Amino acid sequence: MFDIAIIGGGPAGLTASIYALRAKKKVLLIEGNTIGGQISSSPRVDNFPGFKSISGAELGDKLFEQASELGLEFEFANVLSVKQENNINIIETDTGVFEAKALIIATGAKHRHLGVENEEKFIGNGIGYCVVCDGEFYAGKDVAVVGGGNSALQSAIYLSNICKSVTILQNLDFLTGEESLIEEVKSKENVLIKLGVVVSKLIGDKDLQEVEISNNNIKEKIKIDGLFVSIGQVPQNEIFKGLVELDEKGYIVANESCLTSNPSIFVAGDCRTKSIRQLTTAVADGSVASISACSYVDKLK
Repeated sequence: MFDIAIIGGGPAGLTASIYALRAKKKVLLIEGNTIGGQISSSPRVDNFPGFKSISGAELGDKLFEQASELGLEFEFANVLSVKQENNINIIETDTGVFEAKALIIATGAKHRHLGVENEEKFIGNGIGYCVVCDGEFYAGKDVAVVGGGNSALQSAIYLSNICKSVTILQNLDFLTGEESLIEEVKSKENVLIKLGVVVSKLIGDKDLQEVEISNNNIKEKIKIDGLFVSIGQVPQNEIFKGLVELDEKGYIVANESCLTSNPSIFVAGDCRTKSIRQLTTAVADGSVASISACSYVDKLK
């Protein structure tokens, strides 16, 4: 029996474990893929306080090392289901079943990918999903943004202020973002909008050098230094449906204390409802969720 089980080993989950362990709780962290979460695939992180520059993998390792030294119990496993019996959270994984008085969900959200061949190869080498995280690497260069919604338009505006040129690639025949953002994008002299096109091919050796776009049977190649994909995110919350309240997009509904609709379940990071999803907000969520979970466990005594 654990006091707190945490599902997800990214910055939110690792921070939650550090706070809970310092509060002398018995903590289990379950991760099925990579310690550090999505940020571990980023070659450089320049916007995390305290580090002028650090790789995402190194940052994840440092967080894990800190938690391990405090006595973290870790299970590398995929969670299959979560249910509750007598107010205890029962977590079934592909390596065993674990029980905890409180549960923190920190499964994150994945950026929706293009689904084009070689996309994985160029992540961090020309393809990015977060302009705030990686946009500065392309200062003075030619980039493109895939998408036509608010996030894509905001990304294009941000990049237009630091890049030589920005090309928006939208699969529909119109932009779907707010009118004010559309007007701002159209006012930028270094922004080009291409409608009704899809990215059909990624070209380059080690780094991305060109993209092929298609409009029906018409193909065109564009030379670019970077491609930012902004076509939405996909939360990893399917197995929690029915256990906690989800919004219409699949994110876990939570208040500022990171408490869900279930009194023994808390949530931290990109998998919860929130307006800003950044590394620092994930870490903040981890601390808040952990303190809330510790308070819940203390009240059970």
